[in-house]
Amino acid sequence: MSIDLHAAFQFLEANARILDRHRAAALLADGPTAPVLDALRPYQNPDGGFGHALEPDIRCPASQPASTLAALEVLAEINVMDTDLTLGAVEWLASIANSDGGLPTVLPSAEGHPRGPWMQPSATSGFLTFAVAARLWHLGVDHAWLDKATEWCWHQIDTDEAPGGYTVKFALQFLDSVPNPVRASSAVERLRAAIRADGTVPVEGGIEDEKIAPLDLSPFPGAPSRSLFTDEQVSNDLDRLEAGQLDDGGWDFDFLHWSPAQSVEWRGLATIHAVSTLRLHGRA
Repeated sequence: MSIDLHAAFQFLEANARILDRHRAAALLADGPTAPVLDALRPYQNPDGGFGHALEPDIRCPASQPASTLAALEVLAEINVMDTDLTLGAVEWLASIANSDGGLPTVLPSAEGHPRGPWMQPSATSGFLTFAVAARLWHLGVDHAWLDKATEWCWHQIDTDEAPGGYTVKFALQFLDSVPNPVRASSAVERLRAAIRADGTVPVEGGIEDEKIAPLDLSPFPGAPSRSLFTDEQVSNDLDRLEAGQLDDGGWDFDFLHWSPAQSVEWRGLATIHAVSTLRLHGRA
């Protein structure tokens, strides 16, 4: 089984955002990173956070934690710590964090703007804190708020008796990045009970049979989280990714499609993720 790389790039050229086309070039074709940064900057607001539907599921112009996470993901995947972009984001995140160090998932500024039905404003600290901390540790950021957010993450992992869904996914991202390998290894084992026999984690409240696949939970060979999965589970999931290329050359995503723009933007991201993951494992 193999994928059609030419068709994948054709799909991205025909459908993906300019930012994501530059990401694909940098990640998959040894292209420069400067165009990625240039395309990312317009999503940043004067307050330092990111908005403007950088996260396709929350389409308000104001800065949101999810869109700011999306910006940090871009910087982390191309291994560029752009000072203005990154430090502006960190200062904004620190300014909207709760007293416990955690981040709310959706801010009230999303009200009145198109967004996924699960993107409801709430002041409670949520699972995006894990993912944001993971990207900041990956980028080598040193900030007092990151230390506080990291303590929030450890506390949640230590005390949540039944984590599930995206909490597990983002907690594993944190554990793969935090510079405390001994504690991370122990915490990874704590999350083993959340993973089903096929290596997936169900998503409660999602579409029918929505689940997070092994390579979405642990995309990087050699990461601490990979200890949770057998070679067979990883191989089967690589087969799934290879088989997932559609006739138009792209991949689709397996959660709710709620608007045409959201769907095409996420398909671009899903295509980059699929090809990148297959390449990391010698399948592309």
